[in-house]
Parts: sequence; C-alpha cells; structure tokens
Amino acid sequence: MKLSSRSDSYIIPEYSLTGDLLSFLTCNLQYRFLNKGTLPPSKPIQLWFGEFIHGVMEEAYLKWEIKKTSFPWDWKKDIRPIEEMIDLRLRARGLYPPTDLFCPFRKDSSSEEYEYIEIGKCGDNNHPHKLLASARAESAINVWGPDLFPLIDSAEVLIKGNRNMPNFKENCSRSNYYGINGVIDVISSMNINNSSSNELLKYLSENKEITDLFENQEVKDVSKNQEVKDISENQKIKDLFENQNNTNNLDTIDCEEYEIIIDYKGMKRPSIDSSNWKRHKWQILTYAWLRSLQAESKPVAAGIIFYLNELVPSTEDLIAIKNDIILGNSDIDLESKDKKALSEWDENEDDYLQLSDLSKKNRSIRIIPIKEKSISKALNEFDKVVSNIEKSIISEINGELIQNAWQANADKRTCDACDFKYFCHKQNLKDLKIP
Repeated sequence: MKLSSRSDSYIIPEYSLTGDLLSFLTCNLQYRFLNKGTLPPSKPIQLWFGEFIHGVMEEAYLKWEIKKTSFPWDWKKDIRPIEEMIDLRLRARGLYPPTDLFCPFRKDSSSEEYEYIEIGKCGDNNHPHKLLASARAESAINVWGPDLFPLIDSAEVLIKGNRNMPNFKENCSRSNYYGINGVIDVISSMNINNSSSNELLKYLSENKEITDLFENQEVKDVSKNQEVKDISENQKIKDLFENQNNTNNLDTIDCEEYEIIIDYKGMKRPSIDSSNWKRHKWQILTYAWLRSLQAESKPVAAGIIFYLNELVPSTEDLIAIKNDIILGNSDIDLESKDKKALSEWDENEDDYLQLSDLSKKNRSIRIIPIKEKSISKALNEFDKVVSNIEKSIISEINGELIQNAWQANADKRTCDACDFKYFCHKQNLKDLKIP
C-alpha cells in the first residue's frame, strides 16, 4: 500500500491594524521583539493607559445602557468602581498601573471595613486619589458620554477581511493571501431624522476637512426635523454620506441611518506633519473598508477619533501643543485667550496652564471623511507594511540575524524608552550605560 506524503501546511498570515501596522511603523526591530517574540515591555505605561481608557469607556457605556444614569457622573461614586474593575483585569494580564498616574488603593473585598491593600505614590492618606489617569477617564465620560452613549449601536466590534499578498512569488512568499483584523471601539448609528445627535452633527458638519471637499455641492432638505434641516442647510451635512460605494448624495441611500466609526486614543492630538497623523487616518479608513464587508453594516459616513489626553493635558502635552502652534503644525485654532496664554506660558517658571473647556474639546475630536479613493490609498499603504513585514520574516527564516533582518527606525523618544536599545545597532553603545 502506497501512502501519500503529507502536504505542507498552508497558513494565511494574520495582521491587525494596531498590533501590527502601527507597531511595525513605530520601529521594525521593536515590533519583532514585542509582537513576534512576545517579549513584554518592562514599563508598559502607554500600553497600560490605552487598555485602561478603552476598558473604562466600554464599561461606562454598559453601565449607562442599563441604568441610564444622568450626567455628569460623580467620580468617587460612579467612575472609581469602574476604574478598580479595569485595574484588576489589567493586573491579571500582567499590566500594572504607574503609581504616579493612577491611585492603586482599593477596598479589601474580604473586609467590611474601608481598608486599602496597596501602596502608591499619593500625596496623603485620603484615598482614593484622582490622579492623571482618573482625571482623564472622568473627563472622557462626562464630556463625550452625554452625546456619544445614546448613539452607540455596537461596542468592541471585531472586523476581519482578506487581501492578496503584495509582491507574491511562488515558492518564496508564505501565502498568496493575508488577513486583516481589528476591533472597532464604537459604531454609532445616526438617523437623519434624529435630533439627539445634534452635538456630534455640529462637529461633523462644521469640520473644515469635509466641507472644503464639497463646498460647491447643493444641499437638499433631507429631514422634516427642523433642527437637523437647519444644520443641513447651513453646513452641508448631506456631504457626509459619501461612502466607500461611491455614493455622492442622499438620494441614492436606501435607508435613513448611517454609521460613524469611532476610535479612542489615549494620547494627545498628533502634529499634522507627524507620521501618526497619517497612520491614524489610514487605520480609520481601513476600518471602514472592513466594516463594509459585513452584511449588517449601514453606509459609513465618517470616522471620529477621540484623543482623550487632550481633555486633561499634562505639562508635557501642553509643551507639545505650544510647539505645534508655533511651528504651524496644529489643525485646530485655540480660543484667542488660550492661544495668548499659551504663547506667554513658561513651563520652567509658571504653574500648570489651564486651557478652556472649548479648546480642549475641539482638540480632542478629529473627523475623518470616508471616501472611496482615500480607502484605496489606505489599503495600499497597509499592503506596503505587510510586504515589508513579510520580507523581514522571510529574511530571518533564511538565516539573517534578527538585527539585520529587522530595521531599527524609531524616533529618539521611542528609543530612549526602549528595552532593546542596549544591543540595537542604531544606538551608540559608548553613550549608553547599563543600569
């Protein structure tokens, strides 16, 4: 009896939008160790806060959906229990909060008394303290929750799709396809007859990036609701309905509802000349494409990114904002009084500068229009990244050293905080001291 040989295993490489695309573009070599090598960072501050703020916003929405609690929420009564829940989840995954950003004290569940079981860098013993991470969580819920939560249709939506492997070569490439996956933080369903979306419609309709694209188009009355009709007439809200199917006006949409893809970022608003500014847009556009592949999806009108650090900026954030304004790298005009105060502010001598609520709110929201051409460009950029990752993987499989197969191409700030700088070819080892 002749037995056939076992065929080679066929694996379609899977890539995520944040875990692979943005990580690889930050630094190829760091991506190899952290993602492919699964080596945990020693100080995952940014990773911790990103996971923390996403978890807090999701649990806050679930709590609001059940109880419909009115805003604003009290931090100690309503928000702190959510923070403690998310903290415990992250600790189970090995992610511990920086004690100067988050008060780690919590009640001892085994005791009826109000006792705390951990020690942190708090100013006094009157725990819990609202440190920076908690202040940002509170602002995110109370500033955007009243407008956002009533519009949420789905949260934490998994999206997946396949694309042809770029630069595919028989017997050289690992596969002729690759998979894309991601998780959309929030999908908001908006109805053109629903005035409850007034605040977000205001930001959507007044966004210069959208109105400049269609300023010559006429706007028709699309709703019997006078509030929505007024916004549509004055700000051309109709133009938001251009989507990945090349729909240019409301007359060709067969339903009154459309979707907004929303993503939370635990960071400040990037400079418009930075790589992150472009990459975040590519991420949202790729989300829109993946969402359009799902049968239950509605037309995607726009994407919204919330840069939640802007609601409570740190001193370092304020310095970066000041530099962006001086260099013309900011797309948001601050209130005149804020702009004047920031220009005169000396971070070395003056106390913390408090910006107005309107300036912080405007800086925290970014609108991205969804257009077919923009989506195609974003997908092409993703293909390029996948091609480079595959090239490095195959190079390492063929015997290249890790440092030679993967480039070290991070900026100085990333390098300074990197755990692998002590054996990275990019660094001058003579200037580094091993602690």
